[in-house]
Amino acid sequence: MLSKEETVRETALLSVFSHSIMVVIKLVAGIVGLSFALVADALESFADLIASIFMFFGLKYSSKPPDEDHPYGHGRIEPLITFLIVIMMNLSAGFIFFQSIKNIRTPHESPLPFTLLVLAAIIIWKEISFRYVDRKGKEMNSTTLRAEAWHHRSDALTSVAAFIGISIAIWQGPGYESSDDWAALIAAVIMVYNSYKIFRPAWGEIMDEHLHDDLIFGIRSIAAEVTDIRGTEKCYVRKIGMYYGVELHAMVDATLSVKEGHDIGHRLQDRLKEAFPDISYVLVHIEPDE
Repeated sequence: MLSKEETVRETALLSVFSHSIMVVIKLVAGIVGLSFALVADALESFADLIASIFMFFGLKYSSKPPDEDHPYGHGRIEPLITFLIVIMMNLSAGFIFFQSIKNIRTPHESPLPFTLLVLAAIIIWKEISFRYVDRKGKEMNSTTLRAEAWHHRSDALTSVAAFIGISIAIWQGPGYESSDDWAALIAAVIMVYNSYKIFRPAWGEIMDEHLHDDLIFGIRSIAAEVTDIRGTEKCYVRKIGMYYGVELHAMVDATLSVKEGHDIGHRLQDRLKEAFPDISYVLVHIEPDE
């Protein structure tokens, strides 16, 4: 059975392969089929490919164990990779946006009908890819994989926009040639919106934003079951890559010895790690309950 880190890297490698195939198919079909929307889609897939390559190597780095210089591990590189993905998406969107405006103002031929078949296949494949990668991202608790999933969803949505634009240009005939370019323009706006959806949770992670109420509730519930723990006070959770770090203040009988309080704290740590495998470390501060 693959480890959590190996599963994430395998999923990332699948995305790299998928984006590579998409770049070739879209670019060839767009050039031969006279569709800028498809060429724009190919450019987005190329940006996705570059970002996915960085993601793959970044995830490999993030799986390194803690060391002297990085006592909390290397997981914080995950949101940084996500920021890179967001930058690539917005650069692609900017290029497509301005090129679409230019093409709308320049007369050109309508796309060829076969491009619709290409787009239909791409939309189906990309939606399947989104669902698979997003499911793996949730299972592995990986911000980067979930961002990569939205790459696939963004790709599917831009392809839908291109499909609609090309359909209008073909079936409505002369005077509607620019529908293809309007579709690319809409796709660029969709890309910017999706990039924000990717950016927001990664920003919360890097800023240690309070986003883990359910986990905190679970931690307090488990602590209440540990013998000699009379209650809990402060509980802070931070996400580090695919794992969590926890700081918990637990109350015990004030008359206990330091050794007894220490042992209770370790029992609590072990119980929490057993109940929540995604917790990488727990710092328990023992408080006297008088």
